[in-house]
Amino acid sequence: MEDSVVARFRRGPLRKLFDETLLLTNYPGSGNNWAEGHHTHGSSYESRIVEVIRRAVERCDHLHGFLLMFSVGGGTGSGLGTATLKLLSDYFPDVERFVTCVYPSGHEDVVTAPYNVVLATNILLEYATCVLPADNKSLLDICAYLQNRKESNESAKAVAASSPYEDMNSVIVNMLLNFTSGSRFPGSLNVDMSELSTNMVPYPKLNFLSCGLTPLGFSSSQILPVPKQVEPWARDHQLLKIDPLAGTLLGATLLSRGNVTLSDLRYNVSRLQNKGKFIPWNQDAIKVGLCSVAPTGHPAAHLSLLNSTSMGGFFSHIGGQFDRLYRRKAHIHHYLQVDGFSNSEFVLSRQSLLDCTSHYQHLTTTQNAVLDRLQVV
Repeated sequence: MEDSVVARFRRGPLRKLFDETLLLTNYPGSGNNWAEGHHTHGSSYESRIVEVIRRAVERCDHLHGFLLMFSVGGGTGSGLGTATLKLLSDYFPDVERFVTCVYPSGHEDVVTAPYNVVLATNILLEYATCVLPADNKSLLDICAYLQNRKESNESAKAVAASSPYEDMNSVIVNMLLNFTSGSRFPGSLNVDMSELSTNMVPYPKLNFLSCGLTPLGFSSSQILPVPKQVEPWARDHQLLKIDPLAGTLLGATLLSRGNVTLSDLRYNVSRLQNKGKFIPWNQDAIKVGLCSVAPTGHPAAHLSLLNSTSMGGFFSHIGGQFDRLYRRKAHIHHYLQVDGFSNSEFVLSRQSLLDCTSHYQHLTTTQNAVLDRLQVV
């Protein structure tokens, strides 16, 4: 487990936000090995992890859900993160579990990343209520766009002053702030986190949601205001490299906050209905939320959550990267030597992705079913 990462928070400007009694670290880490993080650290620290979570839960007046954040390319985030997700499912089965995870772009120096990604994704499909994925390529493209904007020199200076990783983290943080705003602030049409899964996950394991955000800029008064009628579902605004409107939409949620009227919401819903191809039995099910508190530095913000069959293409992509490595049985000995791990986990995890991809493809071709009228006897 990564004690050096936690140490930065302990010394950083936000150190007072974290309760020292709820921090759990260890040395060394997982060596970019999902099996090490999941089976070794997950088993060794199970009781301590559960105890820390229980103490945090006991302080809550109204527990809305758990929010987990980790990357899936390395060993600790993907391995221990998914082990913690399983613990939450076991000990708190009735509490929603939302996961925000960052996928590698494929150009990182972690050669075993395709294994870690597929093994972690299999657990996410099984145990997460909803997954809000992002990938490094999309985050880097968003940061590059913000740096190259010509509308405001002050905006460019504000972005350039921070490091790339801070920029990328800020994009994810802004998404999470909008995602949780309905649970934290008042509003005329607030959406609680626990309401989302009912509308957004029509089938088990089809729980990956494409997140679109506007404004893309950071919460700063130097960033230009955002129009109230926007398209957060546009491809360039997605945190994952997919085009959700290119597939069939199984569910949609539009969350707005700040200076947004009901007519603005209706207009955005109408535009999404016109541009998106919805599954026949769910054409009108667009959930909307309106929080009255605007984000810091912006008059308004919008977040779209779309359950699209385009996610099947993403699963095919990460599955293909896995196949290229596993076909040669490269580096699998690092995993097989970990107690509790067997080669069957590779096979089952890959099959899980194939099943989801097949399900998405089937839903893409779903047509309106014609049912016989009931006969009164």
